[in-house]
Amino acid sequence: MASTTTRPPGVERNAAPLLHGTEAAALAAVLPGGQWGHGPATDQFEAGVADLIGVTDTVAVNSGTTALHLALRSIGIGPGDDVVLPSLTFCVSVQAITWSGAAPRFAEIDPRMLAVTPDTVLEALTPNTRAVMPVLYGGRAVDLTPIRDHLADRGIQIIEDAAPTVLTCFSHDPIKNLTTGQGGTIIPRTREEADTLRSLRLFGIVQSNDARAAMPSYEVQGPGMRFDMSQLNAAIGVAQLKHFPQTAAHRQHLWRTYQAELAGLDGAHLVDVDVVNTVPFNCVVVLDHHRDEVFRHLREHGIGVAVHYPPNHTQAAFSAWHRDLPVTEQVAGRILGLPFHPAMTHDSVRYTVAALADAIKAAA
Repeated sequence: MASTTTRPPGVERNAAPLLHGTEAAALAAVLPGGQWGHGPATDQFEAGVADLIGVTDTVAVNSGTTALHLALRSIGIGPGDDVVLPSLTFCVSVQAITWSGAAPRFAEIDPRMLAVTPDTVLEALTPNTRAVMPVLYGGRAVDLTPIRDHLADRGIQIIEDAAPTVLTCFSHDPIKNLTTGQGGTIIPRTREEADTLRSLRLFGIVQSNDARAAMPSYEVQGPGMRFDMSQLNAAIGVAQLKHFPQTAAHRQHLWRTYQAELAGLDGAHLVDVDVVNTVPFNCVVVLDHHRDEVFRHLREHGIGVAVHYPPNHTQAAFSAWHRDLPVTEQVAGRILGLPFHPAMTHDSVRYTVAALADAIKAAA
């Protein structure tokens, strides 16, 4: 039984970064310069991300939440606009919308993928819908191809769809596949969009830091705040980029290991993230019964399970936008995130699944 064997590494944490041993040196190399805002390391990180995903430009900011907020601002989303998104996502997606002045419009999900579908997006559209934010649950892409022309005809834009024809955002917080400590990246579609995002992220000033230092004045072209990624964070990201293929392969292998170990377990069903085409961010199962009891049992036995996520349409802060979403509510009461991070081994997965089996039996 899992509770009577030596606990292998990593099972006590739900998520953790993978450090490759070069991050500290990269950070130390930036510190003596004394210029820790946006600088050469940030530019290097932006270029590295662009090269990794095969695009011409990226815009680095101080968080994934900021990336979403600025993406919305850059396409003119504001008061009077609706943005469609799933309720089953971390609350920051909703906060980015409300901080832009727009209203979240929650869409139903597919219970197998825990993400929106073309049909559920269409059902959620309103006359005021200006954007769709199909959050990639667990990293799995959401295919909105069947309705792209319809959305375009209505002037509705797509944000965070991991495709070059839409405005895409990434988070680089400590537990993401590529971390900068804290940070985010936006993939603009055009040079004009990139210029707008760069202006918004740093006080509305047109010139770069280096250009401003060499000039007696500078130009403010519009609204902006300090949303830039510091060189300290970017240096960590540059070090991480060099090892991203290793990180991706390890996460895919870990997810497949879970898939194999969970195959014979009754009462828990693994959410498919299409691992062939995805670098998984988490590993989530849907339980048949007694999720809360199973959760408590595992936490009491030192297993770092979590719930990703409580549905946002039931949160008091978002009650003004509540909708009836029976599938979301039913699935949300059964999901359980298992420990999933690069520090785990096959033994860690085997131990976690055995503990899950014990917990399901204890809760029955």
